[in-house]
Amino acid sequence: MPRRHPAPPRPPLPQRDGVDPVRLRLPPDPDGRWATVREHLVARFGDAVGVERVGAMVREGRFVGEDGPVGTAEPYTAGRYVWFHRDFAPEERVPFEVGVVHRDERIVVADKPHFLATTPRGRHVTETAQARLRRELGLPELQPAHRLDRLTAGLVLFVVRAGDRGAYQTMFRDRLVRKEYEGVAPYDPAVALPVTVRGRIEKERGVIAAREVAGVPNAESRIELVEHRGGYGRYRLLPVTGRTHQLRVHMCGLGLPLLDDPVYPVVQEPAGDDYGRPLQLLARVLEFTDPVTGEPHRFESRLRLRPL
Repeated sequence: MPRRHPAPPRPPLPQRDGVDPVRLRLPPDPDGRWATVREHLVARFGDAVGVERVGAMVREGRFVGEDGPVGTAEPYTAGRYVWFHRDFAPEERVPFEVGVVHRDERIVVADKPHFLATTPRGRHVTETAQARLRRELGLPELQPAHRLDRLTAGLVLFVVRAGDRGAYQTMFRDRLVRKEYEGVAPYDPAVALPVTVRGRIEKERGVIAAREVAGVPNAESRIELVEHRGGYGRYRLLPVTGRTHQLRVHMCGLGLPLLDDPVYPVVQEPAGDDYGRPLQLLARVLEFTDPVTGEPHRFESRLRLRPL
């Protein structure tokens, strides 16, 4: 049987603005490079935030272990857990609210607006759906069972209790959730629809756009035309798999790039978010059997894309 590692202890620091403290586990130090915890923290974070800033955070008691703040001369102990809160850079508020489609003691189904990240990442920390909902609903353990791209709007399933998250994540991993998206894109009568698109999509870390490459398919989507008018169409998009940017890549590959997509077919120079021109992609339906209760669920987004 695989060896089970004990769960890390609960953080001694409360959340801040709906964001959990960062947790570190001090690594082995067989060469004795760090006599104190402070020396390790300076080596680890000094280049990113500055040696003086790291030292000031230690003196201010910002780094905390299970038994209290880390002292400036505290001896280094490999395997010890340390927590701290990052300094949040000011973030522009995304001027749209997060809707709640459903809430019970286990799950929250939210309507995430365009331009709002699902979870803290990179420069988006407090302005995320997770942080906002934790603050607004008073649910400190709230976590998503899956994610939507920041530029995509629509339904996201959140789990109220951290202990339940695995069951709902497994449901997505095993493709037991029917996901239906809606998109607006150019209409081309030469593109035969409906069609099932299969291919291989790869995305490199640090590169904005994903790309289709030769190889064993790892992405599959069904594309259906719902209506068309004035050179544009409304499409029903049914992903079977969940690769990064999958629907955007598949629509672009058909010669039907989604309206107001800043990445496909051409990556545009970043110039800040244009809130008046959101990507025309909406996660419209989530349908599944609850893995905890066995209850069937079907949820529909209350958001809308632009009319044709």
